[in-house]
Amino acid sequence: MNSGHMRNGGFGVANRIPAASTVDAPFSAESAMGLARDWLLNHQNPEGYWLGELQGDTILESEYILLLTWMERSHEPIVEECARYIRAQQLPTGGWAQFPGGPVEISGSVKAYWALKIAGDDPNAEHMVRACTAIRNAGGAESVNSFTRFYLALLGIIDYRKCPAVPPELMLLPNWSPINIYEMSSWSRTIVVPLSLVWAFQPKRKLPEHLKIDELFLASPKQMPMMMPPSQQLDALENRTWVPWDKIFQGIDLGWKFLEGVRFKPFRGRAIRRATKWMTDRFEKSDGLGAIFPPIIWSIIALRCLGHEESSPMVQAQLHELEKLTIRENGTARLEPCRSPVWDTAISVNALRDAGVPANHPKLAKAVDWLLSKEVRAPGDWTVNHPDVEPGGWYFEFNNEFYPDIDDTIMVSMALARCLPSHIRSDWTASLMSKQGIQQHANFDVSVVIAGQTDHPERVVLDMERMQPMINALRRAVKWTAAMQCRNGGWAAFDADNDREILTRVPFADHNAMIDPPTADITARVLEMYGRLGMTSREPAFEKALKFVWDKQEVDNCWYGRWGVNYLYGTWQVLVGLTEFGVSPEDSRLQAAARWLKEKQQADGGWGETAESYDNPTLRGTGPTTASQTAWAILGLIAANEGDSKAVQRGIQYLVQSQRSDGTWDEEEFTGTGFPRVFYMRYHLYRHYFPLMALGRYVALQQKR
Repeated sequence: MNSGHMRNGGFGVANRIPAASTVDAPFSAESAMGLARDWLLNHQNPEGYWLGELQGDTILESEYILLLTWMERSHEPIVEECARYIRAQQLPTGGWAQFPGGPVEISGSVKAYWALKIAGDDPNAEHMVRACTAIRNAGGAESVNSFTRFYLALLGIIDYRKCPAVPPELMLLPNWSPINIYEMSSWSRTIVVPLSLVWAFQPKRKLPEHLKIDELFLASPKQMPMMMPPSQQLDALENRTWVPWDKIFQGIDLGWKFLEGVRFKPFRGRAIRRATKWMTDRFEKSDGLGAIFPPIIWSIIALRCLGHEESSPMVQAQLHELEKLTIRENGTARLEPCRSPVWDTAISVNALRDAGVPANHPKLAKAVDWLLSKEVRAPGDWTVNHPDVEPGGWYFEFNNEFYPDIDDTIMVSMALARCLPSHIRSDWTASLMSKQGIQQHANFDVSVVIAGQTDHPERVVLDMERMQPMINALRRAVKWTAAMQCRNGGWAAFDADNDREILTRVPFADHNAMIDPPTADITARVLEMYGRLGMTSREPAFEKALKFVWDKQEVDNCWYGRWGVNYLYGTWQVLVGLTEFGVSPEDSRLQAAARWLKEKQQADGGWGETAESYDNPTLRGTGPTTASQTAWAILGLIAANEGDSKAVQRGIQYLVQSQRSDGTWDEEEFTGTGFPRVFYMRYHLYRHYFPLMALGRYVALQQKR
């Protein structure tokens, strides 16, 4: 784990945390909460943030090896360190999966096999033969996705004409065009722009024969089809159409390649300059382009194509970002897709407040200061469609100024609102009031009403000075979030109305995340934030949001989870969000969702769901039990007035009995979602702060009885 460690110091009277109870509370929930609370406090970084590892599948290590091979650095020790990690993740059946217990995934398996071969593994070794057999049985290297094809072209296995065209001329399409880069999701945008430069220059490093992978093809690389086969990982279109967009885009792809083949590229130079400026501008105030692994990789290759030497400051800066994503442990190396300090810190603060840690505790005060230092105060990509909105909000990583997101902004806002100064003799709360209503985005403003009581008047001025930066940040965040509401009432992750579905059918969209449409889980969390801040009016914007969430309820009464696995995540988020906003827990639709949760409880008292439920929805709510998913279910049931139910008591008992002696939990499963059906993650702190949150709310409920 990359988190820092800080021992708990002594506390003053006003800062003292209630000791873990020695009384036998139901299933010792209070004692378990105390252990978990202390563990989390002790794992805060001295700078004030929390940071758990963010673990993905082996495509990260494999692609790093392939990049180093293209850079003629495959002899470096990091290659073997990554290879050791890749070997350890191989399935008994021979291939590699997207998540523990998952099926063989063809693209990741091809890259893993190839990376091991580059690292020196004998293709006749048992594990390599097993891998080769699994890959061929899964359709062979011909079946890999579009991004894997680019690696095959980069290292001379196939011609670039067998990759989908990603021309830099995309940069010249005006913003009013139905297809332009700002109609793509923010993460796709940051991948597509450097990849378009790679397409323009088509760099190639020829490998020696012994490092080629002909044995993985059912036919041969030369016989690989020019066009991408239909992707099995794309979700169906929500708005069904008779227009065969996939075939239309395939035709455009072939036509574009024909024009390039006859050297008809009249705007290429201008397009390259536009793409280059766009990319390099976004290196500023960022942990690499987009602060995520794939764009960093492609930006390094693009910079080299543009003539930057490996020793140049820009290339070195991007390589350094990859190094920061690298975790070395026991002779192995693995890479994170990005880092999550803002997200981890905001949830940790909320969980600690649920566990009774006072708002003025020094560690929470330090966390608040750190979060305030990460507020976005400059325009970003979102500004293109919202030029009149004041910057605000937060991003996910250490630095990613161009890309604040709604989910982090919500979570940080709730953490700040719960950390207003409180003392033995004073306690402050904040509520927001708006005259115009949030639908008036351009004129929308809020007033912050501070309420409290104190018999210590001299503290008032000090408290107000402490609160002012928090209140200002909250005001900006609420305004920014309001501006990001979509036409249909929902909220998405990064952008508003980023829902042009035809883009999901372009040939390079097989990562199943080409757009960023609104989702029920984020929309419900937005409503939770507004509810916590006192904005629960039934104005049209909120009514649209509620309707959006209700319309997304599944026939069996659960909700899909876009950003966590899966229906357990979505259902928890809606139950908590809507009840916090003021919807009655007795609403029949919420009660039906609570019954669904109870039906999915497992024999050991916990809950679990496999990521396979994205591919096979009949598996929803089923899978190995985990601490994080059990906590989500408990939180959802408590929100639905089921805190005294047998289901919640059994769930709490599961958390208590599975807790480790040091206060945390074990969890190997991936319960975070990057791209459904394509990429999943294990947030190493999910196993801790969500159970702490559930225990805290359960204990607080029992203490009210």
